[in-house]
Amino acid sequence: MNATTALIQTVDFFTPIVDDPFDFGRITAANALSDVYAMGGTPLLCMNILACPVGEMPEQVFRQVVEGGLEKIKEAGALLVGGHSIEDPELKYGLSVTGTVHPDRVLLNAGARAGDALVLTKPLGTGILSTAIKGGVAGGDVEARIVSVMATLNRLPAEYVRQYDVTVHSCTDITGFGLFGHLHEMADASGVSMVLDRTELPVLTGTLDFADMGIIPEGAYTNRSFYRKWVDCGSEEADGLEMICYDPQTSGGLLFSMPPSAAEQLLQGLKDVGYDLDCRIIGKVRTGSPGSVFLR
Repeated sequence: MNATTALIQTVDFFTPIVDDPFDFGRITAANALSDVYAMGGTPLLCMNILACPVGEMPEQVFRQVVEGGLEKIKEAGALLVGGHSIEDPELKYGLSVTGTVHPDRVLLNAGARAGDALVLTKPLGTGILSTAIKGGVAGGDVEARIVSVMATLNRLPAEYVRQYDVTVHSCTDITGFGLFGHLHEMADASGVSMVLDRTELPVLTGTLDFADMGIIPEGAYTNRSFYRKWVDCGSEEADGLEMICYDPQTSGGLLFSMPPSAAEQLLQGLKDVGYDLDCRIIGKVRTGSPGSVFLR
């Protein structure tokens, strides 16, 4: 718009992934807001997108969904300025979000440099655990655990980077393509390869057990089918951890490519401000084989 302000515009919505309508609203809003944080921006204005199965659900359900979304919009410091609703056989909710960012501080999923550390700000496993819940093999404690993760805004990591001018070469958020998919996209756009340390991947408690039992969402297999040509895990046979890396995430963490010293600064800074999700350096960027991802 001018020398100091650029606009970010994004939209995202989906069907319920948890039973509680208020939590569904919170998670969906956090997911939509994440795109602005992933570009280094600040959310400014939001508009609701709501599809209502009128006659099949009480109106209170729709109100609770919107109220859950509003809680997260307020937490982000943004304003809800309107929206649009329609009658639909299936409940859907989401947000259109407008944000702002300084043109010189825009973060893209390109620009990662050899020698960078890779930082992931949320643990993996929400897709697998959601599948376990739907299959009736996981209890309420598991649902509470993943709701807490998915409803957490990516605000603190993004704001810390901006406030303290932490060097970041590339950033994206981990969503439907899974960790491997988004890593490939970043590596390909940057002309580099990525090497992950399997001992440092943050994984939600219980996820690996369910993955080893074969409780894996269809989307993970779809991701593996598409991205496996760029992924080297050291074995032809996929183990549970590999499938977790293909697991589609809802409202996943931010993935930063940044100098190692900046990565350490970010981790310590988030700890100091009380960020309580498992956030780690998960690997590094190296030259060669553009777009390739190695799990070692």
